[in-house]
Amino acid sequence: MVLIHAGICDSRMWDPQWETFTQSHRVLRYDLRGFGRSPIGPGHFSHARDLIELLEQEDVQKVSIVGVSMGGRVALEVALARPELIQAIVLVGAGFPGHDGSAEMSAAGEAEMAALPRGDLDGAVEVSLRTWADGPRREPGDVDPEVRARVAEMQRRAYELQLPVWETAEEEPLVGNLSERLSEISAPTLVLVGEEDLPDMHEIAGRFERELPNARRASIADAAHLPSMARPREFDQLVLPFLPSAQ
Repeated sequence: MVLIHAGICDSRMWDPQWETFTQSHRVLRYDLRGFGRSPIGPGHFSHARDLIELLEQEDVQKVSIVGVSMGGRVALEVALARPELIQAIVLVGAGFPGHDGSAEMSAAGEAEMAALPRGDLDGAVEVSLRTWADGPRREPGDVDPEVRARVAEMQRRAYELQLPVWETAEEEPLVGNLSERLSEISAPTLVLVGEEDLPDMHEIAGRFERELPNARRASIADAAHLPSMARPREFDQLVLPFLPSAQ
């Protein structure tokens, strides 16, 4: 099993699952380029290509991928580029190229991008937390403060790594026309979304449910964009039974 973190986190987001998933599976978690302990330099790169190279390095022949947010999009690219590797996929609040973001989502992105050039990392982190950790219907006080603090630490680390190459590093897709190729992904897929996540994520999950040939959908209450952190027990109870059935 490979665990791919969200774009506001790094591999530390999987600490709860590292205690549970490793009891029944061989598990690999890693930091995407520009997150956690993985540096990033100028130039073009591909997160999906990086993962394929990592799997080859570890001599992995078959894998189930659990991807959150941006990590879900990376999982879909790998599934299209190397379908023979994939046993099953779990998409958690997964991102999707070409989605026409809501006004709320666009406003959050603009606020974050306004804070970063002036060096206001604390302000940018708080925008990210309000958008993704809290969700549109909750206040910060409604969210576990420990979860908020851990996400803040990981998001700040990502800013620190990425800001020096903000204009010179660029991810390039490994697979083109992803939005038109969902029907090619035949692997069993579990589509998860936190009930408190942005409406955009629920819309994308609905599209996955409709267009992926072998998908089923579930939700987790009282969780926004990071249900594996906010509600780890409920998350594990949905994901772990799904994976053996797909092997």
